[in-house]
Amino acid sequence: MTSHTLDELIADGVLGRRVLVRSDLNVPLDGFTVTDDGRVRASIPVVQKLAEAGARVIVMAHLGRPKGEPDPTYSIAPASTRLAELSGLDVRTATDVTGPSAQKFAGELTDGAVLVLENVRFDARETSKDQGERAQFAAELAALAGEDGAYVNDAFGAVHRKHASVYDIAALLPAYQGDLVATEVRVLKTLTEAPKRPYVVVLGGSKVSDKLAVIDNLLGRADHLLIGGGMAFTFLKALGHEVGGSLLEEDQLETCRGYLSRAKELGCDIVLPTDVVVASKFGADAEHEVRSAEDITGGRFGDTGLGLDIGPVSGETFASYITSANTVFWNGPMGVFEIPAFAGGTRAVAGALAESEAFSVVGGGDSAAAVRTLGFHDDDFGHISTGGGASLEYLEGKELPGLTALEARK
Repeated sequence: MTSHTLDELIADGVLGRRVLVRSDLNVPLDGFTVTDDGRVRASIPVVQKLAEAGARVIVMAHLGRPKGEPDPTYSIAPASTRLAELSGLDVRTATDVTGPSAQKFAGELTDGAVLVLENVRFDARETSKDQGERAQFAAELAALAGEDGAYVNDAFGAVHRKHASVYDIAALLPAYQGDLVATEVRVLKTLTEAPKRPYVVVLGGSKVSDKLAVIDNLLGRADHLLIGGGMAFTFLKALGHEVGGSLLEEDQLETCRGYLSRAKELGCDIVLPTDVVVASKFGADAEHEVRSAEDITGGRFGDTGLGLDIGPVSGETFASYITSANTVFWNGPMGVFEIPAFAGGTRAVAGALAESEAFSVVGGGDSAAAVRTLGFHDDDFGHISTGGGASLEYLEGKELPGLTALEARK
């Protein structure tokens, strides 16, 4: 079963109709300033396409993890302001989700204008486990669109959630797949169904436990699995190396040993760091040195040293695998990239990807933030995903509720 497309909706005619668009405006903030507007930029094309066709666009989105009630810290307003600045569209922002402000502004919308609702997670029903509560909230959202309304899901970063604005609402209005979601699905299908080989997967981030299912699913698909970041230390410990004060998940040691054994059987090469940047503490002012991955505790900091990045030799090794690949998927930084002393590994991976002619996918979340923080541009890579968790769950082979809801609609 396939989803109905945005182009189908526009062909049916949207002039004068109110169209609810689930976008992904979940951006990082410093106070009320957006520090990485990548997701805002990615959401603009669909909103603009609808506005230019004469639709009255109502944008729904979440930001952060408020506790089901209004919290100024998580207001959507800064993201909405950035949307207006970047798009040049006529954008208003409601001060509530489905209350008097949202109802008033929705009723006043003119053709080509945009309304951004306040953070949908300010209403506890958005994320409720109770289907009835979610359905009630979805009905209130649908009512803003009116009898001739439509719904477009363009928030790939949320499609793995069974939330009211992602899942339940698709049963109440004619529902369509946004162009961003369509692109993400097409890219991820390439990674899972017919990757051009050699296929290299680079995984980083802090914990092995966050990546268990994706490692499981990719062991039989990838040719080389490069593992960095904090999760590498559990693998190194599984090989018998002491890791000092580095991040370690003791309860995952047997799992890692199992992966190393299975990889050999399946012909997948798991590549671990051979050197590590070890620090005296976690901080920008920490003393640090490069140690062999087999002798992390043998240096100045002994058993208390923290591994905070892969070393320069490992960076070169990882880069060589990437540049010789035809398909690369990367999810998770190689170290604490926010601190310059521990950003070398992540920079090496990003630089190799930028130079590579491979079909490359940066898997959203911290990886996307890292490449922008380090001065790379989105167009340096084949595709930067807007959905970290959603991308991983797709690669794990899981069913994503937001996608199945679109496929199931009338």
